[in-house]
Amino acid sequence: MQKRKLGNSNLEVSALGLGCMGMSFSYGVVHDENEMISLMHKAVDMGINFFDTAEVYGPFTNETLVGKALSPIRDKVVIATKFGFEMKPDGSPGWLGLNSHPEHIKQVAEASLKRLNIDAIDLFYQHRVDPDVPIEEVAGAVKDLIQQGKVKHFGLSEAGVQTIRRAHAVQPVAALQNEYSLWWRKPEEEVIPTLEELGIGMVPYSPLGKGFLTGKMDANTQLGKGDFRSQLPRFTPEAMQANQAFVDLLASIAKQKEATPAQIALAWLLAQKPWIVPIPGTTKLSRLEENAGAANITLTAEELKSVDKAASEIPVQGDRYPEHLEKMTGR
Repeated sequence: MQKRKLGNSNLEVSALGLGCMGMSFSYGVVHDENEMISLMHKAVDMGINFFDTAEVYGPFTNETLVGKALSPIRDKVVIATKFGFEMKPDGSPGWLGLNSHPEHIKQVAEASLKRLNIDAIDLFYQHRVDPDVPIEEVAGAVKDLIQQGKVKHFGLSEAGVQTIRRAHAVQPVAALQNEYSLWWRKPEEEVIPTLEELGIGMVPYSPLGKGFLTGKMDANTQLGKGDFRSQLPRFTPEAMQANQAFVDLLASIAKQKEATPAQIALAWLLAQKPWIVPIPGTTKLSRLEENAGAANITLTAEELKSVDKAASEIPVQGDRYPEHLEKMTGR
C-alpha cells in the first residue's frame, strides 16, 4: 500500500489506517481477542501500518489489545492514542468529564505506554478540547513528553481553527483527527484550509459514516444492545431512510468502477488531499480487505465533480451527535 506523509511532519503512514475502537468498545459486541490480534496482523501483511486507539475505548481494554497485537512487531507499525478524559475511578465504561491538565496528560502517557507495551507513543492526540485548560498548556505538556522521548508527535481531535493555530504555535501539530466523509463535510469550510496553510495532516474517523455508507444498513437495520449508534440522531429509521440517497449515489459510481460503495467513499476521501489518511474501523477480515482495496481506486476529476454535484443535492437528515456530544467539538 502507498504511504502518505501527515502534513509537514516526518510521520509517514499507510494511505489507510485501521481504527481499532470497535474491537472492544462502542458497538455492543465483545470480540474474541485472538481474532482481533490476527486481524491486526493481517492488516500489517496488507501494508497497513497506522493503528488508532484511545484510553477511553473500553476504557483501557482497547489499548491493552492493541499492545498485545502490535508490540511484538513494533518496528513495522505507527500507533496513535489519545488523552483528555477523566476516567471513573473503578474503570467502568464512560467518563466523568474532560481533563487536559498537564499533570494528567503526563499520567495518561505513562499508563498508555504500559498498556501498549511500547517505549514511545507515535502520535498522541488530545481527544477533545478542554475549555478549562489553555491549549498552550496542553501543547506544552506534550512538548515536554516529546523532549523526554515518550511521545513522537502531537495531534488534536475535533478542535476549532483558533485552537489549532494556538496549539501549533507552541508545539507543531502533526495531525488533526476529525469526522469527515461524504455525509459530514463541515471540515471543508474552515478546518481543511487551515490545515493546508499550516502543513498539518488530517486523519478522518468514521470515513464510512459509522458503517452507513457501506450500503449494508437501511431503515430496517436493528442496532444491537449497547451499540452507541442507537443514540445518534442520524441513525433513527427515518433518517436512515432519507439518507439512503447517499448510498444509492455511491452504489451507482461503484458499479461503473467495479468497486463497492465503501471503496468509493474511501477513494473519494483519499482524492481530496494527499495528506488525508482515513482510518476506517472493522472487526471483519472481508471488510478489511474491501477497505484496503480502496487505495487502488482512482477517481478522475470528472468523476469527483459528478460525486460532489450529486452529493450537494442530497440534504443529510439527522445530526451526527446528540447535543451534549456535539458541544464537545469545534472548540
